[in-house]
Amino acid sequence: MKYRRVGNSGLKVSEIGLGSWLTYGTAAEKEAADLCIRTAFENGINFFDTSNAYARGEGEKAIGAVLKQYPRSSYVLSTKVYFPMDTGPNDSGLSRKHIMEQCDASLKRLGVDYIDIYYCHRYDNETPLEETLRALDDLVRQGKILYVAVSEWSAAQIADAAGISRRLMLNPLISNQPIYNMFERYIEQEVIPVSEREGICQIVFSPLAQGVLTGKYKPGQSFPADSRGANESINGVIKSYFQDDVLEVVQQLDQIAQELGMALSQLALAWVLRQKNVSSALIGATKPYQIEENVKAVGIELSPDILTQIDGILEQVNNFAPLR
Repeated sequence: MKYRRVGNSGLKVSEIGLGSWLTYGTAAEKEAADLCIRTAFENGINFFDTSNAYARGEGEKAIGAVLKQYPRSSYVLSTKVYFPMDTGPNDSGLSRKHIMEQCDASLKRLGVDYIDIYYCHRYDNETPLEETLRALDDLVRQGKILYVAVSEWSAAQIADAAGISRRLMLNPLISNQPIYNMFERYIEQEVIPVSEREGICQIVFSPLAQGVLTGKYKPGQSFPADSRGANESINGVIKSYFQDDVLEVVQQLDQIAQELGMALSQLALAWVLRQKNVSSALIGATKPYQIEENVKAVGIELSPDILTQIDGILEQVNNFAPLR
């Protein structure tokens, strides 16, 4: 495993991190979590990401219960705040009230004394940005969180937050958590350049396009029975990948991977990690072998010729429009 600094901070996270796939913490899910987190530690993964919004707090409880068996200093833990946690008018967003209440609630659910990286899960247009940043800064001063971060913020929003933090001498943002994979590259245009200027990294989610970039889904074929795609209640984001032109491109990418002697998932992760501004790629896993396969992407260097070849293939789906 290799580790990268998170923005301009001194914090280091594994190039592959483990996202929270947990829902309600059933016995089967707890067993899967135990096995996957143990495998993650064995393979050098030190970064675990979740959110208060995952199953309205049950995801935090489940991952906290598993991590309890490991020394707190041995891992980096992140969670998030923004999405509704109840039906009241102050039960969502980035107001000082909601942030303070949800941070305390997350600490209790996770069973820890502090959160390493605390993310604003989305931007809140109804709360003054200064109010949000001051509340987060107070949490750092209280020792409840160590670092401040955001998720899926635009370049302009990141720049505004960085400017306010400098002016008020607040603890700066160290990370943005956007979606980023071979099909969704919007951050390359403005978000990464602004982030590099401000000392902010990207910790990306869905680097395998929700499993599409493993090659398991074939054009014109039914989905594997145990796959996310076979679930009728799947979200709209993954459905947007199920287009024949997208799946044909995946097959071409898989051919490149085979010629290089690696799995398509490893090629896709190595492609993401080629970006120096990316500190970690968050994978989701329900089986240990998935982690063991994905961590092999660490250290893979893709030549300029291969990157050019990949870009040529991806140009076939330049009009890809993900559902949101």
